[in-house]
Amino acid sequence: MTGTAITDDQGAHGFLQGNAARAVFIVGIVFSLFQIWTATFTPLSTQVVRSVHVGFLLLTSFLLFGLRKSHARDHIPWYDWILAATSFALGLYHWVFEEDLIVRSGDPTTADLVVGVVVIALVFEAARRIMGLALPIMCGVFIPYALLGPLLPGPLAHRGFGFDQLIDQLFLGPEGIYGTPTFVSATYIFLFILFGSFLEHAGMIRLFNDVSLGLVGWAKGGPAKVAVVSSGFMGTINGSGVANVLTTGQFTIPLMTKFGYRPAFAGAVEATASMGGQIMPPVMGAVAFIMAETIGVPYAEIALAAIIPAVLYYTSAFWMVHLEAGKQGLLGLSKAECPSALKAVREGWYLFLPLVALVTLLFSGYTPLFAGVIGLGCTALLIIGHALAGSIPAGLLRWVFWLGLALSAAALNKAGFRAEILISILVLGLALPCLFFLKGRAVLGTIMGSLADGARNAVGVGVACALVGVLIGVTTLTGIASSFAGAIVALADGNLFLALVLTMIACIILGTGLPTIPNYIITASIAAPALLQMGVPLIVSHMFVFYFGIMADLTPPVALAALAASSIARAGHMEIGWLATRIAAAGYVVPFMAVYEPALMLQGDPSVLLVAYMVFKALVGIALWGGAAIGHFLTDLNWPERLWATLGAGLLVAALPITDELGFAVSAAFVVWQWRKSRKAVVTA
Repeated sequence: MTGTAITDDQGAHGFLQGNAARAVFIVGIVFSLFQIWTATFTPLSTQVVRSVHVGFLLLTSFLLFGLRKSHARDHIPWYDWILAATSFALGLYHWVFEEDLIVRSGDPTTADLVVGVVVIALVFEAARRIMGLALPIMCGVFIPYALLGPLLPGPLAHRGFGFDQLIDQLFLGPEGIYGTPTFVSATYIFLFILFGSFLEHAGMIRLFNDVSLGLVGWAKGGPAKVAVVSSGFMGTINGSGVANVLTTGQFTIPLMTKFGYRPAFAGAVEATASMGGQIMPPVMGAVAFIMAETIGVPYAEIALAAIIPAVLYYTSAFWMVHLEAGKQGLLGLSKAECPSALKAVREGWYLFLPLVALVTLLFSGYTPLFAGVIGLGCTALLIIGHALAGSIPAGLLRWVFWLGLALSAAALNKAGFRAEILISILVLGLALPCLFFLKGRAVLGTIMGSLADGARNAVGVGVACALVGVLIGVTTLTGIASSFAGAIVALADGNLFLALVLTMIACIILGTGLPTIPNYIITASIAAPALLQMGVPLIVSHMFVFYFGIMADLTPPVALAALAASSIARAGHMEIGWLATRIAAAGYVVPFMAVYEPALMLQGDPSVLLVAYMVFKALVGIALWGGAAIGHFLTDLNWPERLWATLGAGLLVAALPITDELGFAVSAAFVVWQWRKSRKAVVTA
């Protein structure tokens, strides 16, 4: 999994050359090794790990991102070297003075305050360079809010806090920039980003594309269906929507346009399918890990709750492209052009083993941190082991090699080594022989590249987590979150639907300028408690704001996923965004259905029959909404027929007495009408 990308690939990686490029490469490797070391051996306190993690994030940010986006990033200016070095040095402050900071907790010195102000300012500047002004301004407003409390009007007023109290909260304690989001970034998120980076370097993208082509490439509208299936597969290892667009989209968008899809529609399909990766178990987006830590439930419960909505989301996208293909008369690829899915799996089956190990550990009750270390180690073992085994000419000797590796693991386990240390020893043991032959050195280069890319991919997520810590720290200090939640409940006046709509609007408005992670953190802190007060189950209330934070990346005017797709499709990102909102119908509808019937998220001890009924109802609603949105079902639809389909879908979403019965009746009449109309069209033809 990678965290939510919050800028385009070009901006993130720039065009650094020579010594500057090598410096960024080395920093990335050291950053990743530090995170693996602390995750495997836990030698440092959590506050120190968070502080050094933020130091590395700021160091990498100032090396990668220029003062202005208009500046060519072919070298690193001297002042960015100074900012980068200062950031990293101050990131060590909690490590060097750890004991002193504990002793004088709550009574910061002048040095503490000065360092705190500088670090907070550096976090704001790094976030501005990566994400623009929206999030820094939103979080920055909370600083004067904390200081000027008594001067504020009405419900915004509070007793006010001193400057030293504010810096103590935001820099020295575990509630500010080193709060829960940074803790999750420094542990689970970073490891899962590395995991996705290793699998991508091992060839997982190619495997997913080949399997997708083999499964659906030949069907009606096959190229677009390949985009949906391939992005769905990528979602199992890479929870970043924009990153998915920029990887699978390079292959799928040109393929769709080549076979007749409009460029804007092709971009919308890829954007929609890629954003679903954040809600696709078993490895979801970074938000899922933050959610698990925030509400105190195992990650496996979050993943289980997301299964049905994720399947419905991708079913909706698949159905939409099928209808568009029917409307436009688009065909698929020829069978000869499609690789064999079975052959692709047969040749690359070993790449699934780390994913299987990861999922097994996550759903067996192990922590995401442990699962991430083991999954990452298994992937590194496969990459290095595959290279070593490939250099052995005889097939039998290759089996002996893998058997010897398994026996070595068993011996280390019997000797009492912890699993994390055991797998580290095996990786190092295989890496050393690679230094002595050409193919081995090449695979070590792949490992180093995976480490460096993983660190670079983690920068946007980590900086966003640190900056949002300012907002969380102030809301914790002042108690504004509970006041805001009370205001939503009062405004809704007991009407749950109105509260849901207000929360949805807040998520989408915030999402016009914010990435998914800070969007979720803010709305989870402020709006989700309001839904909880109105009786919505804990996981469902947080999933509701999570889903609409994702939808914000598809919804104009900003629509970051659409913006990424537009660079490949060469179509306007606004047009792509509006088409994506139609294709992603399930993303807008299913959260409302889940609130009224939590069985859709497997909450509340539901029966199998109830879950099956809710899924069937959602599928019928999606089928009708797809016809209304595209203008085609079994035949092309005129406007009265589209309104008819919309009415049927709306009745199935509503949770009022007899709306289900009316919805099914309207749906059945619509399907019969379309069937008869299609039969007449065939006879006429």
